[in-house]
Amino acid sequence: SISRFKRGGKFVDSRAGFRNEKEEPTVPQGLLKTARKSGQLNLSGRGLTEVPQSVWRLNLDTPEEAKQDVSFGAVDRWWEQTDLTKLLLASNKLQVLSEDIRLLPALTVLDIHDNQLTSLPKAIGELEHLQKVNLSRNKLKELPEELWNLKDLRSLHLQENEIEKVSEGVGQLSCVSDMDLSNNRLTAIPDSFSNLTNLVKLNLSNNKLRSLPPGIGAMKSLKLLDCTSNQLERVPEELAQMASLEQLYLRHNKLRCLPELPSCKLLKELHVGNNQIELLGPEHLKHLNAISVLELSENKLKSLPDEIALLKGLERLELTNNDISSLPCTLGSLPKLKIVALEGNPLRSIRRDLLTKGTQELLKYLRSREQEEKGKDAPQTAMTLPSQAKVNVHAIKTLKALEYSEKQEASIPDDVFDAVCNNAITSVNFSKNQLTGIPARIVELKATVSDLNLGFNKLTCVPLEICMLQQLVHLDFRNNLLCSLPAELEALMKLRSVILSFNRFKAFPDVLYQITTLETILISSNQIGTIDPLRLKQLSKLATLDLQNNDIMQVPPELGNCTSLRALMLDGNPFRNPRAAIVARGTDALLEYLRSRIPT
Repeated sequence: SISRFKRGGKFVDSRAGFRNEKEEPTVPQGLLKTARKSGQLNLSGRGLTEVPQSVWRLNLDTPEEAKQDVSFGAVDRWWEQTDLTKLLLASNKLQVLSEDIRLLPALTVLDIHDNQLTSLPKAIGELEHLQKVNLSRNKLKELPEELWNLKDLRSLHLQENEIEKVSEGVGQLSCVSDMDLSNNRLTAIPDSFSNLTNLVKLNLSNNKLRSLPPGIGAMKSLKLLDCTSNQLERVPEELAQMASLEQLYLRHNKLRCLPELPSCKLLKELHVGNNQIELLGPEHLKHLNAISVLELSENKLKSLPDEIALLKGLERLELTNNDISSLPCTLGSLPKLKIVALEGNPLRSIRRDLLTKGTQELLKYLRSREQEEKGKDAPQTAMTLPSQAKVNVHAIKTLKALEYSEKQEASIPDDVFDAVCNNAITSVNFSKNQLTGIPARIVELKATVSDLNLGFNKLTCVPLEICMLQQLVHLDFRNNLLCSLPAELEALMKLRSVILSFNRFKAFPDVLYQITTLETILISSNQIGTIDPLRLKQLSKLATLDLQNNDIMQVPPELGNCTSLRALMLDGNPFRNPRAAIVARGTDALLEYLRSRIPT
């Protein structure tokens, strides 16, 4: 065995003079002595580039205190040592782990997160008592097959590595209940995941998964499944068999329809925002008996079915940035509903001032409308119009709204403007056409129009006519081909919200920094690389800023000084700091964190 002894008050390595190796990092004797008694050793954050041999041999070598000529009290009997069960090596600079790890066979907890490991020793598979392993935030590209021998493993954290594949052997971890593989480079999940019947929590977010294996339905204990930010186009029907599932996250994928979940009787939260879902039907809702959070933001929903009233436990309904033009009155009957988020929808049948008063006022209005409709023989809403009519004259007169949307037309016919006559139009909706320009006659409405929707067209630039509409409050250009905005837009002195999501902006439009009345800027799904926090701070009324799915590599700490922000959305950008966990804690916590990072 290797020993160290004291000479002239200094510890001397008994191997000195026999080797010319570089100096081995040392661990204070006091720590080792305590570890022999407690069975726990914490060496986190010590700048270690390798694990000292004295750690691996902790339970083999005769301890230093045994070689000193002293008598031992009952407390200091070194021969009554405890096997090391817990080893913490987090936040060091370790690049490799020695095969000597096998010399600590009693380990139950091994935490090596936040290092620079590129591989794992095969000997890890010999530590048969391991229950908890944390290898997150390293540089692992692959995992040794021996890892799957750890039959007692309960928790395995591998997030924020560079893992491209997990082998079928993972199915041998029959006891594992918590597994995190998020923020890796996985393109597929092995079928053997179906054997992980004790798994309660599985995080697969921020990978490159195109599909999930059908066997996933066999995970009968799974309560939380997070597949956020992948490339899923559908989920297997077998997912519906997960009887214990309580939280399902499928945000930021490519889903076109909502999964039907007949067996998920316990599902409390369903998050499917930022997909391409066009339809929400009764079949999607009728089984969601326990649902309290339904998040459908940033999709392509046109309507909600009356069957939304079946979700008696619903507390939060998020529908921001869809294409919903009206709401079912039955929504007002949900007893527990506290939050309905509707920002960025072309709601025409509900006055805007009503929407700004909050959820309870909205629900009260829907309930009153339901009573009115029950009192009518023919329950037609004000928005009903004969399908053959080219222009909705009724809407022009009663709602002050000029509608010519979903026609797939390349231009707006003159008779649309002719129908206005002398009515004071406040709202214009020309969305869902094939417009490459804006009709010059829009200037005729400049005295009164406050809300303009030109979303889902083929606009490559914003013509200067828009800058003449000086009463504009809300401007919607989502899903076009815009890459810039004209400086003249600064003339819109009343503009409060602008929607520019799904365009081709490579830079944050300069003119937006000049429009100090702005309260909402939605500019997700573009290619914006940077933002100027000092200029943004001058927008003192800005409460909502959506920058999701852009190319922001660095979040400037000074953004934390933009304290007017109530909602800052940064998901889906390639920055590594702040970490996803901090972003997920919400806007206030994120801004506070950013402020703490400002250099003093």
